[in-house]
Amino acid sequence: MGEEVKVFGFWASPYSHRVELALSLKGVPYEYIEEDILKNKSDLLLKYNPIHKKVLVFLYKGKPIVESIVILEYIEETWKANPILPQNLHDKAIDRFWIKFMDDKCLPAIRKATFSPENERETAVEEACECLRTLESALNGKRFFGGDAIGMVDIAANFLTIWLRTIQEATGLEVLSVEKFPDLFKWTDDFISCSVVKESLPPTDKLLSFVKASLSQ
Repeated sequence: MGEEVKVFGFWASPYSHRVELALSLKGVPYEYIEEDILKNKSDLLLKYNPIHKKVLVFLYKGKPIVESIVILEYIEETWKANPILPQNLHDKAIDRFWIKFMDDKCLPAIRKATFSPENERETAVEEACECLRTLESALNGKRFFGGDAIGMVDIAANFLTIWLRTIQEATGLEVLSVEKFPDLFKWTDDFISCSVVKESLPPTDKLLSFVKASLSQ
């Protein structure tokens, strides 16, 4: 099986981490292939993702799939053990709504807050906070969005953990804090404290250096 499943990723990418974490939760062995996306993308990456020409690429039995959420859905359908989506159809639909909300609303709002000009930043930060406020409501007293265990919504929200914390440290930006969002902040702590998550996270000091270098360009 390990020879059948390959992940072409980048160590600092939360999208790569999404897929690696899902495979680990499912107990699916895989081969990880690190891509030099900044200087030297491999011929295989360009072959398997000719449209976007970037990570992430998931390869199973020689057939490539791209886009992290599409890959997560494929993993869930292919390996039934340790489900990361609810079995109830209504609950599954609700989880898919929050996953889409994360990628379509939360992440763009955070990017906008990070890169907005100084005179627009206050408004952009408030827009990002409003998105996080809405997302926090989905926890509704639960430890994880998936309940007692990590599910696909948690995996999709991984950016809010060490990636957002690192950006905040590098920029002085404050979007997510324990004072503003106590439940969501506690979720980030619980998420990164899980052993299976810890094993796949990039080193924080290395990530901070990478973020600072990226912001300076």
